[in-house]
Amino acid sequence: MRIWFHKHTVEGRLPLLDQWYREHLDAIAGPGTVIDIKTLPAETYPDNTPFGLVGHHSAQVLFSEHFAHAAVHAERAGYDAWVTAAGQDPGLRDARHLAGIPTLGYGETSFFLSALTGRRFGVLGFMPPLEEPIRANIKRYGLESSLAGYEVVPGGWDGVHRALEGDYEEFVTAYSDAALRAAKAGAEVIIPAEGIPNEIFWHLGIRELHGLPVADPAGLAVKFAELSVTLHRLGIFSQSEVGYWFNRPDPAVTRHLEKVFLGSTLDTPAGA
Repeated sequence: MRIWFHKHTVEGRLPLLDQWYREHLDAIAGPGTVIDIKTLPAETYPDNTPFGLVGHHSAQVLFSEHFAHAAVHAERAGYDAWVTAAGQDPGLRDARHLAGIPTLGYGETSFFLSALTGRRFGVLGFMPPLEEPIRANIKRYGLESSLAGYEVVPGGWDGVHRALEGDYEEFVTAYSDAALRAAKAGAEVIIPAEGIPNEIFWHLGIRELHGLPVADPAGLAVKFAELSVTLHRLGIFSQSEVGYWFNRPDPAVTRHLEKVFLGSTLDTPAGA
């Protein structure tokens, strides 16, 4: 089984983070599963992270298009499933309409699993601009009643940046305090809003804060991708290809439209 795992960062800008992701995914992959980590084009931004861009919806429209097209690349390159590994689930909705393979989202998977198991979740994030789109997603998913609260972590920005340099004390303190506030607000599980804090938690082995389980959204998306592929192979639950949203045109028509609107087809895998 091959899974395309698409990060919202550029490979090589933060070698420690790249290492954490690789170790994390290798640790959770099932027998026979290969997880290929894909990232943004190197010229997307000049800094170490895209933090200066993710707070603008106009930029996110372009990011989402890139991610959705990546799902098509994945399908045509023979991957069994595709994961968008950012908290705001960029491109996820369109990816499901463009590609016929299972497509999973970082945020959506963890929010739905919490609701499925009857647990209210508290979201902890360090990027203030992302609260609005993530809350909007939770509302669109119909899961507002399961959201205990969204904590923008005071000091989270500095804590994350220091953790990326190997100094974890400020990060752990800030997120621990925020988790306590989430617990008091009624949360029964903690969900990291963004992918980088999630990787810090995983690297440090932090699976619980103040008695609340800390979910691993990246890991959940991968495991549900594996499950989705297995369910399809067993004939238990498969992708629908009917109706307005999922009945795709003939492949020749699709490729013609890609040439008209994109200048070329999406047959060549992104990042290949």
